[in-house]
Parts: sequence; C-alpha cells; structure tokens
Amino acid sequence: MPGLVGSGDRGYHPRQMTFLAIDIGNTRLKWALYAGPHPGAALLHQDAVFLETIDELAEGPWKQLPEPGSILGCDVAGEAVRRRVVQQLELWDTEPRWVVPGPHEAGVHNGYDHPSRLGADRWVSLIGARSRVLAEVGPGGRPRPALVVMVGTAVTVDSLDAEGRFLGGLILPGFGMMLRALELGTAGLKVPTGEVVDFPTNTSDALMSGGSSAIAGAIERQHRKLVQRCGAEPLLYMTGGAAVKLAPITELKFETVDSLIFDGLLKIQSHRLAL
Repeated sequence: MPGLVGSGDRGYHPRQMTFLAIDIGNTRLKWALYAGPHPGAALLHQDAVFLETIDELAEGPWKQLPEPGSILGCDVAGEAVRRRVVQQLELWDTEPRWVVPGPHEAGVHNGYDHPSRLGADRWVSLIGARSRVLAEVGPGGRPRPALVVMVGTAVTVDSLDAEGRFLGGLILPGFGMMLRALELGTAGLKVPTGEVVDFPTNTSDALMSGGSSAIAGAIERQHRKLVQRCGAEPLLYMTGGAAVKLAPITELKFETVDSLIFDGLLKIQSHRLAL
C-alpha cells in the first residue's frame, strides 16, 4: 500500500493516541498519521495527493486508516479547498482543528506586524524548526538562531532568533512562477528543462541557473543578515518539493527536512494538550 509506514504496529496504537497531521498546500495535500500527538512519535502512515483528487480521500487512502484520536491541519489553499477536505474527514467522528497564526504558540513568538496574516505554513514551519533547534542543544548549551526556507510555488526565507522570536522573512517567486514570468514577458523564451551550471552556454541552462541563483542569493543574503543580527551561526532548514534544486548551488551548510510542517503540527498539538 503506498504511503504505508510501520503497518505491523497498527494494532498497538489505540485510537485515542493516534494523531493525523494535514498539510494543504497550493498544489498538493500531504498527510501523516502518528502513533501519538507529540514530537518524536512513530510515523504509521503517510502519503500525498494533488488537490484535484482530494474528493477521493475518504473512499481511497483514508478508508484504510484507523480512526485518529486527534486531527490538526495547516491550510494555505483557501476556504473552498478546506471545506472539501473537511467533507472527506467526515468518515470519522474526530473533529479536525486548523492552525491560525497568532502572537505566540509552542514557544515561538510571532514578530509579524499583523500576526494573523502570516501564512499558516510559514508559522507551523517556524514552530517545527524551533523544536528541532531545541532538540540539538546539548547540556549547558544555548539554542542557535534558525533560517527556515520553504521552496514551493513561492519561496519563503524566514528568520528565528536564538530566543524563538520570528524576526521576519522574505517571499519571492518559486522556480515555476519565475520561469513562467520570463516566458510570458520575453519573446522567444520557453520554460526550459535545463540544468543548473556555473556558466550557462545555452538558454535553457541560463534560465534554470538564473532562477536558482536568484533564490540562493536571497537565502545567502538573509543568512548573512541573521548572523549580523544574532551574533551566531544559524541552523538552516530547507523544506518543500523543490528544495533539492538548491542543493548544488548554495555553499551554506543546510539540512533538508521534508517533514518540517508535520514537525510543527506535532509540537503545536503536544503544547495544546499540555495546557
């Protein structure tokens, strides 16, 4: 079964303990079922579907799942898409909850001028990153700042200081948007299938390398500013479907974390249950 993880453990995790995390992006819905609502819980099942197929979840992959004890989601696709997902979740009695960014949550403080206007995916990823930062602190050590990069339809580059304060961040076009803008605005250019190289000698490579270098440059610039602001080298986390494209062109040390939004949802749910 696609997306099945640890199926042999299914009978050992009672319903009231399992936790379903949902990430509704602009293109795909990703979900993961965990053995419990806390960081480090065992991953039981996971999968992803394109938004065009979410109306098949209840009769498809979710039909085979045990009923989760709690559900928490992150949604940036809008109310209409969320309603369709909620309809699919009606196969269970568990009521889903959805993250709404606020001034603070789970040890992270929101420095946005209007906290509720920060994208839910950015907010949850910051909380996931902070959880990872704290997990790396050794005895007597101090937390480090963090730079959180999400590479998807758009690219966001967000900064956390060592105390868990969100300082602010950048939003710029993702690879696809950048290349489509060039195609629409420049005669004779087509969206390429080129490679990222240091010195492109054809148009396809030039377009792909230019877009990648623009994103990498924004990341490296914010990294430098965060070092200057905090006086310490930040941890750099990259997530999102297109993050792998940046690996060859940035000299910064980074960790690719596909599960960063799920990490944040686990941390938020654990924190709320502890209140």
